[in-house]
Amino acid sequence: MKLVTYSKQGREQLAFLVNDRLYDTNEADKTLPATMKELLNDWERLEDVARKADEAIKAGSTGMEGVAYGSAAVMAPVPYPSSCRDGYAFRQHVAAARRNRKVDMIPEFDQYPIFYFTNHNAIQGPGDIVCMPDHFQKLDFELEAAIVIGKKGRNIKAADADKYIAGYMIMNDMSARTLQMEEMLLNLGPAKGKDFSTVIGPMMVTPDELEPYRVSAKPGHEGASYDLKMVCRVNGVEVSAGSVGDMDWTFAEIIERCAYGVDILPGDVIGSGTVGTGCFLELNGTGLLNDPAYKVQWLQPGDVVEMEITGLGLLKNTIVAEETDFSILGLKKK
Repeated sequence: MKLVTYSKQGREQLAFLVNDRLYDTNEADKTLPATMKELLNDWERLEDVARKADEAIKAGSTGMEGVAYGSAAVMAPVPYPSSCRDGYAFRQHVAAARRNRKVDMIPEFDQYPIFYFTNHNAIQGPGDIVCMPDHFQKLDFELEAAIVIGKKGRNIKAADADKYIAGYMIMNDMSARTLQMEEMLLNLGPAKGKDFSTVIGPMMVTPDELEPYRVSAKPGHEGASYDLKMVCRVNGVEVSAGSVGDMDWTFAEIIERCAYGVDILPGDVIGSGTVGTGCFLELNGTGLLNDPAYKVQWLQPGDVVEMEITGLGLLKNTIVAEETDFSILGLKKK
């Protein structure tokens, strides 16, 4: 199934995406809820009901007309996650970033997967990303995949963790690098450099849709892995490419760590971390390492960021500047 949340008469509406048309879940089956939050909160019971409704739409037996996907005001598929974590799963990205800073690869990366919590109230979908002046001090994208949890669990082993995944999405972990680098000198964060926008979407895709792309996890790892091509374009120019299959730590292993001694809940969103080459910070660092005259690039007002992952759709956003001169960087004590 491919599930989309869109704005209908000013309210969020969950819909099946079939052949570029949206079909409201609660119209396809009266027992289905109209929002993603309600569906995820009862995912174990309603998944099969939703799947049968999706199959009926595909068979053309519902009589529903649907709405053209291209004309809908698409929101984040999970507009109000119960939490949002972001992992650090791609060794290539970590190694390149550390090489560019002229420090050794950290051995702990290969010992356990890590994550941080980001602002689940700053989740958004396709459309404008409104940024403050300080955000434009080295404003960056981060090309990632993400999962959403479909049932409550605690102390979950990696071998069982994939059963807790309701679906997959594209994630753009927006980053204000100057804010991030300053605060992390104090060994706490990332916080203000990350909390203004995390973009997910444009749809949530259930794992069965991705089975044709299933590959083996990296040696020494366990859990589902998928060879899904990842691409980011800025103003139509490809700047990043990789594969979800390049993840060293699987989502199952990340879930195992997330759920140790604590509940994970329906609606929790967990990102993969940045794919290799998946942000300007890495690209600029590599460019300058090879050529001191390399022209660095950061996101600017008006830039259009497109992220595309095989099977997960196309996530498109435009960078917009807030009309203000308020600066927290300007509030620093001397």
